[in-house]
Amino acid sequence: MKGFLFTLGLFIFLQAQSQSTDTAHLYNPKANAEKEIAAAVKLAKSTHKYVLIQGGGNWCSWCKRFSITVANDAKLDSIVNADFVVYHLNYSEENKNQKLFAKYGYPQRFGFPVFIVLDENGNRIHTQNSVYLEEGKGYNKEKIADFFTAWSPAALDQKSYKE
Repeated sequence: MKGFLFTLGLFIFLQAQSQSTDTAHLYNPKANAEKEIAAAVKLAKSTHKYVLIQGGGNWCSWCKRFSITVANDAKLDSIVNADFVVYHLNYSEENKNQKLFAKYGYPQRFGFPVFIVLDENGNRIHTQNSVYLEEGKGYNKEKIADFFTAWSPAALDQKSYKE
């Protein structure tokens, strides 16, 4: 039980950190990403959320721009916090996390950031190319909201589709 509470506390802290506007340290090249994603999945299951993995690196201006866009918009921040446990999966010269990116179907082929949605059991259910969320030199907030909503637990709940 202590381990679970520690993990829960760690991920609440990490989620709060990931939503901050301090983008210099969004990604941790030294992290044990496999272990941290497993903890994110465990937290998602206990809170009936999905895991949103944002693949990228501290070197990626579009990755930083996305995080700032979401954190600074009350609607987007509310949606992501209500439905997802967020994890920033590092891809950099220091650590490309090749094993994990391979596990999730090589999403880096789309460039960065790239988004991987896991259900509460850790199964990959969607990979999102961020180019479809962009507009001009930034991101389209409506497209981001639509993406978050379309891949939320409620959107994929079969009860929502009963006649």
